[in-house]
Amino acid sequence: MLEEWLDKLNIYEKHLNILDERNSYSKTDKDATFMRLKDDHMKNGQLKPAYNIQCATNGGYIVDIEGFSNPTDVRTLVPFMDKLLKKYDTKINRVVADSGYESEENYLYLRKKKIKPFIKPLNYEVKKTRKYRNDISRKENMIYYKVEDYYICHNNKKLKFEKRIYRKNKYGFKSESKVYLCNDCLNCIYSSDCINMKNKTGLKRIYVSEGFEELRKESEKNIMTEEGITERLNRSIQSEGVFSYIKSGMQYLRFKHRGMEKVISEIKLLSVAINIRKLSSKIKADKLGFIRYKEVI
Repeated sequence: MLEEWLDKLNIYEKHLNILDERNSYSKTDKDATFMRLKDDHMKNGQLKPAYNIQCATNGGYIVDIEGFSNPTDVRTLVPFMDKLLKKYDTKINRVVADSGYESEENYLYLRKKKIKPFIKPLNYEVKKTRKYRNDISRKENMIYYKVEDYYICHNNKKLKFEKRIYRKNKYGFKSESKVYLCNDCLNCIYSSDCINMKNKTGLKRIYVSEGFEELRKESEKNIMTEEGITERLNRSIQSEGVFSYIKSGMQYLRFKHRGMEKVISEIKLLSVAINIRKLSSKIKADKLGFIRYKEVI
């Protein structure tokens, strides 16, 4: 029985070594991770072995493209930028990305590297909705008094500073948040709309990460400028256009090889072909040196 357990432990250890920081892998391609893809024909959220391809463009050309086993974009920005900075060093002074790349860790990384962020906040679109603006449970819809350091809720009750908490995610990043507590919620007529039903104490608490909020506001301010609008427009044309051309234009829907090294080689060969095509198109249209599209208002 002990020998059987030992064999099982060895098998589990082997699987964990292959997984590394992932939570799944394919038996036929151990570098691939099971992900939810857009081409879900059965509409049941099925998982398929895949790679997360990240593409950096500038002036309409692909400057680098890499593959990652992590299914979330937020974990790819730092390693991808490290590779880009080794190649281009001080030539990179801004990064334009969608909301999937937003995190405090990524913001701090870009600030440290003196790179201007044009990252759309996760709540950028949803906070425009009436439901969001009328949600009394959100701290964004409460009044904050900075000097006394407390919030006023919908029923004019104070949420006072309680403590600071420190959290560390599974990747080792530490974040700091301030906790605000209201002790006068038990007889509040708005408690059902303000307090989560899972909250057994019946008291309202909100968590505020001042560092993250500051970084988010800075990025949101950047994307609202004329420069930011132009940069986001170019991203949607250039970066997203690459994937659109690969999938729709070239009908290239599946990798021909297995393994991270071979997959990256494959996608980089495709990138060379796309860049040559882009150069040829610009020569024919007499648009060499034409870098950005400008929004017409």
